[in-house]
Amino acid sequence: MTFRIEPMAVADAERCAELETLLFAGDGPWSAHAFRAELAAPHVHYAVARDDTGHVVGYAGIALLGNGSHPESEIHTIGTDPACQRRGIGGALLDELLRVADTRGGPVFLEVRTDNDAAIALYRREGFEIVGTRKKYYQPSGADAFTMRRPGTGEEPVQ
Repeated sequence: MTFRIEPMAVADAERCAELETLLFAGDGPWSAHAFRAELAAPHVHYAVARDDTGHVVGYAGIALLGNGSHPESEIHTIGTDPACQRRGIGGALLDELLRVADTRGGPVFLEVRTDNDAAIALYRREGFEIVGTRKKYYQPSGADAFTMRRPGTGEEPVQ
């Protein structure tokens, strides 16, 4: 399967919400309205993965926070169509988010379910380390989340 990464458009919100429901049904999936609201914010970057037909098969978003002297970023979401997983789409989307974060510098944070071994392994490959646990972070399921952090450029890894 081939795919391309490009900026998310407002017209993609419905499909992204559909994928959220497939992927995160018990954890309060984002609505199309939530995606549109994120896209309207000035401090975010959202991308989608499209297959050869132009169909959205994955999505991701990051908030660019802090200021010029103390930047940091927070990954808000990454999801891949269950029918298209294990084909490099999630990794490519993560690479896009990290590329944007690296233009500003500073650490990158995210939360991930403690039982999402595939995502945790992907994040670890990209230099993220677990720095904390958020009990009952995901609602309504009550699942716990790890907070993970990747150091900024030139910053020492988390010990």
